[in-house]
Amino acid sequence: MSTDPDIGSDVQPGCLPPRERYDVFGHDAAEQAFADAWQSGRLHHAWMITGPRGVGKATLAWRAARRVLGARAMPEAGPLGASAQDPVCKLIESQATPDLLLLRRPWDEKRKRWRGEITVEEARRAPHFFEMSSGGGGWRVCIVDSADDMNNNAANALLKTLEEPPHRGVLFLVTHTPGRLPATIRSRCRRLALRAPSVEATAGWLEETGAADNAGSALAASKLAGGAPGRALTLIAGGGVELAAEVNLLVDRGAAASDADIRKIADRLSLKGQEEMRDLFYEVLANAIRVQARDRAEAGRDATDWLDSWRNLNTLVRDANALYLDPKQTILSALGQVRNVARKEKARA
Repeated sequence: MSTDPDIGSDVQPGCLPPRERYDVFGHDAAEQAFADAWQSGRLHHAWMITGPRGVGKATLAWRAARRVLGARAMPEAGPLGASAQDPVCKLIESQATPDLLLLRRPWDEKRKRWRGEITVEEARRAPHFFEMSSGGGGWRVCIVDSADDMNNNAANALLKTLEEPPHRGVLFLVTHTPGRLPATIRSRCRRLALRAPSVEATAGWLEETGAADNAGSALAASKLAGGAPGRALTLIAGGGVELAAEVNLLVDRGAAASDADIRKIADRLSLKGQEEMRDLFYEVLANAIRVQARDRAEAGRDATDWLDSWRNLNTLVRDANALYLDPKQTILSALGQVRNVARKEKARA
């Protein structure tokens, strides 16, 4: 997520802000479901857009919002397509329309960073927003990005709006983990479930749009992202493909991994703005450890130490997130632990 107060906490590194993104990849069915509901004249008041990170949930929410707020249809751009030159779209993109409310994690001016959650003060803006009439007598739209960031009090405050459907009002709740939202919220929303396109399809899209330099990097980014287009863009922009190769090489070196190589990764990933890459690092490292354990098990060798290392890594990452442990020391501990397992194994050989 962005750490720039002028950009927004809802913006992924390497990606345009969702309000500025006019294309979406791989979700025509979900868009058509919303378009059909809109055209029927019986639009449900709350929509929960679910799916993995970077799959295009927020992009779809903003595309739907443009149409609800009056942007002219552009069929060649998909069921919810609209032109960036449309006057309504220009107002939305410049955040100049009073008929759209975005709820996201607020900026902490004292600490100069985004708050870790959507606060109750933010959520209480929704009922006040819907109490007001639309400037042109039309619709009002509220986007929550992401609903996963709401604390309990914020969720309860938003629930009041969901319990009393606003007149000519619609809410879009973007969520990566819908199961963690209160059942009282889930039950009041119609769900649009987005799934990542195939790895091959997303790789082709990355090539076609020029986001990747070549077919190899496009395929590597798509594999790491599980086919999620937005996450693939973030990985390309942040050097995620190169990082994954670096981590896998380090684990393959095992006991021969040097202190300099370990410190190099820790120094880079502990810098400000590297949160997304740190998440990728732990994901790649955990997978590399699993591969080491699997290879030994398949060869009839003892894989206990590698399995323990995998469990210890998961515990370390969970504690680091919960206790706000120093990122650099956490990364050093994680890589040092892997090297120790390899050295122990080598000593027994």
